[in-house]
Amino acid sequence: MNEPIEPTSSPPASAPPAGQPHPHESAHLHVAGEATYVDDLPEPAGTAHAALGLSTQAHARIVAMDFGAVLAAPGVLGVLVAADIPGRNDCGPIVHDDPILAAGEVHYVGQPIFAVIADERDAARRAARLARIDYAPLPARLDPLEAACAGELVLPPMRLMRGDVDAALAAAPHRVEGRWQVGGQEHFYLEGQVALAQPREDGCMQVWCSTQHPSEMQQVVAHCLGIAAHRVVVEMRRMGGGFGGKESQSALFACVAALAAARFRRAIKLRPDRDDDIAITGKRHDFHYDYTVGHDEEGRLLALRVDMVARAGCSADLSGPVATRALCHVDNAYHLPAADLRARLARTHTQSNTAFRGFGGPQGAILAEWVIDGIARTLGRDPLDVRRANFYGGPGRDTTPYGQVVADNVLHALVDELEASSDYRARRAEIAAFNAAAPVLRRGLALTPVKFGISFNLTHLNQAGALVHVYADGSVLVNHGGTEMGQGLHTKVCQVVAAELGIALERVRATATDTSKVANTSATAASTGADLNGQAAAAAARTIRMRLAEFALRRFAEGGEGGQGEDRGDARPGRRPADPAAVRFADGQVYVGAHTIPFAELVGAAYRARVQLWSDGFYATPGLHWDAATLTGHPFHYFAYGAAVSEVVVDTLTGEWRLLRADLLHDAGSSINPAIDRGQVEGAFIQGMGWLTMEELWWNAEGRLMTHAPSTYKIPAAHDCPADLRVRLFHNPNRADTLLRSKAVGEPPLLLGFSVFFALRDAIAAAGDGHSNPPLRAPATPEAILDALDAVRRRPTPDARRPTPDASHLTPDA
Repeated sequence: MNEPIEPTSSPPASAPPAGQPHPHESAHLHVAGEATYVDDLPEPAGTAHAALGLSTQAHARIVAMDFGAVLAAPGVLGVLVAADIPGRNDCGPIVHDDPILAAGEVHYVGQPIFAVIADERDAARRAARLARIDYAPLPARLDPLEAACAGELVLPPMRLMRGDVDAALAAAPHRVEGRWQVGGQEHFYLEGQVALAQPREDGCMQVWCSTQHPSEMQQVVAHCLGIAAHRVVVEMRRMGGGFGGKESQSALFACVAALAAARFRRAIKLRPDRDDDIAITGKRHDFHYDYTVGHDEEGRLLALRVDMVARAGCSADLSGPVATRALCHVDNAYHLPAADLRARLARTHTQSNTAFRGFGGPQGAILAEWVIDGIARTLGRDPLDVRRANFYGGPGRDTTPYGQVVADNVLHALVDELEASSDYRARRAEIAAFNAAAPVLRRGLALTPVKFGISFNLTHLNQAGALVHVYADGSVLVNHGGTEMGQGLHTKVCQVVAAELGIALERVRATATDTSKVANTSATAASTGADLNGQAAAAAARTIRMRLAEFALRRFAEGGEGGQGEDRGDARPGRRPADPAAVRFADGQVYVGAHTIPFAELVGAAYRARVQLWSDGFYATPGLHWDAATLTGHPFHYFAYGAAVSEVVVDTLTGEWRLLRADLLHDAGSSINPAIDRGQVEGAFIQGMGWLTMEELWWNAEGRLMTHAPSTYKIPAAHDCPADLRVRLFHNPNRADTLLRSKAVGEPPLLLGFSVFFALRDAIAAAGDGHSNPPLRAPATPEAILDALDAVRRRPTPDARRPTPDASHLTPDA
């Protein structure tokens, strides 16, 4: 049975704003269908629509383009190509290698070449298919290992080293070599990419865009149009999901809409259908690993060498920082005395891969779990015992390969608690008995931990700004640089502001993210949304609170009641004013010594006394430093921890499986909102499970992505959620000075899904002698499970290898 859970309905009116399971600020709008997304905004009069014309070739030179039939189609206003871009034809977030519209060459099937503008969306889409484009095909590389072997990389290779790996491997009692891979993942947000642009006076442009990074959209639109950033305003109220797919890749859609709006002097909307959206946009990077590990008789890691090859796709996009974070998470929860970690980003003629929840961290961390799971089976030990033996510990075992000390480690206590609450040991015995008697079904169990660093790898991105307005009636409006994509960021920021001012949560409202209000913002990514923007909003509210406190002290000067009208000024001459910090704001009241006044009444009086009732706030995460050349430093403000136990049953005849039960325990610090954080943990777990078990991307021989729609790409559905799902938050006030000592809960819980994959591997191993290492690839689709079962029954070597075109590029000197 499920354990009792905390209520998620509205807490009592007397409940403090922070630390309570308040509903999402837009929940009532969501359920009523009244929450407005970009496509729901009323279209300005005369709005036209854009549709993109896409490449049918993976790599080719464009010989000629004929738009005669397109321009003759009903309702068509015109066609835009790369030559029509007045500014820079580039939407690459870091490296300028990503054209808005292809010019001269195409580099993947689905790359936008032109845009058709028509009166109606359907007319634009139909007309786009009438274009005739002649290509001269060029050689196309679709396999990332082949591309890496040929030296086709989007960025130089990366290498993170610690200790003498060669010596440690030579001295290790046991040495294992292996090859493995994990697949990519489509973001599959509920709301697709969409942008609406409207020309304003004096050459300005207003853009409404479903994006995680409004400031970047502002900059890239300005560059595209050849105008200054102050002429572009980007507004975003909410997204129907982002998961990283709208961090940089919303730029192409914003630019095309703005380009068309500037050219035709009317509002333009661009909303591709789902097939085109998936064909155009990048995914989670698939990773390929060659590794060598040395360990002792107890399974303790002594050395690890790994060469990771990631599919970057046709351009750099965010692949560089994704690979950096992967390198910084190869250790996951485990101490690596010696490590040689390498990453290469293969340039392939496929979609340009991009950010995805976890941002490379999951691809790095899962290798550690694969290695330790294999060591445990080889030694005939419970994988949990081997994991425990390798956990970060005290001095000498508390430093990461990149040099940061793991000072806030709660792995041992957290895993102890989960092992006990999940009855791990008893269930392990029960499963062994079940498997011994079952002719077809096999059960598996796995407990996997999580250690995830929180902060942007690029130090300067760890900053945020906010504006807080207190109106004369005591109500409060907050605007900050973060974006709401369903994760409850606005709710948490409002809770923090309400707590700072001592007022009820319903007295605070957040407005749409707007580049004309808070400038130069960072993306809402890397699980930093609440940490950064909440701190900025709290700083702004704190400034206003101190102004009100000073005013209250003057108003209630010692020996007098103060007046209801004008400010009386300072306390009596010769007397020292009391400390404003002693004025208490709580429960909608302000307590000034023996005096009490309603917050709204004090605000009204302060307004009449000309006290400034709005303020900006700014926050920059302290203590961060990073050397990109050596890949060393202190890149993370703190670590978030977690662990999960999953139990599965596998049908060994069909490869089908079911998740029977999952126990999740996640470190949210002192949770600002337990209801929202629990929801994030549950959703991330299911999304991580989907990545590793059913979400499979595949391209045909011509480079066309065949899993491009809900009909061909499978994501977890309601029936994939276990009937027995137990989710708890591990109470652990953050040692770092974060917002109310909370911790990020956006990305880290995705790694809890590892437990499902390794439970499947455990069940497959039980189909053999129980000690073999099933060569299970990820995603573990039924086909992959059947292949692994077949290999186990034929008793393969411990680490079966995936054939590759050429392994010579994986030598230590590569």
